[in-house]
Amino acid sequence: MCRHQHDAAVARLRAALVALPQDSPVRLSKPSSNLFRFGGRDRAGGLPTDGLDTVIDIDADARTAEVGGLITYEKLVAATLPHKLMPAVVPQLKTITLGGAVAGLGIESTSFRAGLPHETVLEMDVLTASAGLETVRPGDALFDGMPNSYGTLGYAVRLKISLEPVGRAVEVEHRRFDDPAACFAAMEEIWAAGEVDFLDGVVFGPDEMYLSLGRFSDSHDPTSDYTGQSVYYKSLRHRRRDLLSVHDYLWRWDTDWFWCSAAFGVQNPLVRRVWPKNLRRSDVYRRLVALDRRLGLTRRVDALRGARHEAVIQDVEIPISSAARFLERFCVDVPIRPIWLCPLGLRGEHEWPLYPLRRGEHYVNFGFWATAPLGPGQSPDYHNRLVEDLVDRLGGHKSLYSTVHYDREDFWRRYGGQAYQELKDRYDAQRRLPDLFEKVGTDSETR
Repeated sequence: MCRHQHDAAVARLRAALVALPQDSPVRLSKPSSNLFRFGGRDRAGGLPTDGLDTVIDIDADARTAEVGGLITYEKLVAATLPHKLMPAVVPQLKTITLGGAVAGLGIESTSFRAGLPHETVLEMDVLTASAGLETVRPGDALFDGMPNSYGTLGYAVRLKISLEPVGRAVEVEHRRFDDPAACFAAMEEIWAAGEVDFLDGVVFGPDEMYLSLGRFSDSHDPTSDYTGQSVYYKSLRHRRRDLLSVHDYLWRWDTDWFWCSAAFGVQNPLVRRVWPKNLRRSDVYRRLVALDRRLGLTRRVDALRGARHEAVIQDVEIPISSAARFLERFCVDVPIRPIWLCPLGLRGEHEWPLYPLRRGEHYVNFGFWATAPLGPGQSPDYHNRLVEDLVDRLGGHKSLYSTVHYDREDFWRRYGGQAYQELKDRYDAQRRLPDLFEKVGTDSETR
């Protein structure tokens, strides 16, 4: 469809990388970000990426899509749904890019059966630090090392992925639980039965949690709309069953950034009526957070009130056998609600050295994104360190899109240090791209 446009974009990017002075930082110029490490990267320019967000080809018979690495899932879904197809895993926020989901990991409510986005990739072109272009496939060292590398080994500029068929709509059933152990036991049973297409959940408190079971449906009944006055996550508490179009199901979390739009007043009915509908989007809210960080408005308000708060923005994967213990401890120690639940597991026999989930293991992702008040004497990273320690004790993993508090030795023990250094020596011997630990560490906001 746009192969010539894509090839021209790659040529521009490679030429710009060649012309970049050796001591200059290498960054891509991207219109949006879903990372929660703010600072220089939110303001600085970078290498040209225009034209890398195109659909190159969709083969409906083979159920594959070939696209540029910076295509957003919003644009990718818009291109595939007319063919009655969708990516097997569609991360929850519209402006997450396919290349970003592969390099930084991504999950959604199909991840219990379809795995992670990089497991749907059939091949990709990676731009390396030397401006070389490597076409890699599963089993190649660079391919296997890309997930969780966050652009420190190279950039995926073209990807070919598998797609799956969809129904007309998604029928959702919400089941309430008042006990964590019962909730996760039910999740295991649903998982084992293999009778649903989608599965995730929300925790409102230690005695109120919901699992949402989704199934493709060809029903022509009216579908719900959560882009207007209604808020999706609130519906879980008063609706046993629901019906959404496939499009609206895939983006059910984006309109209100899960529930984080409440911080901007957008869930207030009066504010919601005047807040433009096209600005009820995760990328808009994220830009507002970046502006607040840049101007220090929240910090100033806290200082005037004599209060202290800590941003606790994390997604962690816990073996399902330990999920109840994690949730119970979290609810005691961290005053953040709601919490998102998303079951996941590797779908194949392949292993990914920089994020070593165990084959055959069932995990639950816990997502929590808010601020927590700090008490007297508590360090500025008190809750984040507490969570990281708990994750480690329970044999889990922490995603790296937000700040990380491990020291260098602990970090590389968790995230495939030896494999990473071997890849770095092979594909970035001059160290033009940042080091992964230095990029995601607690002081990375200055980089």
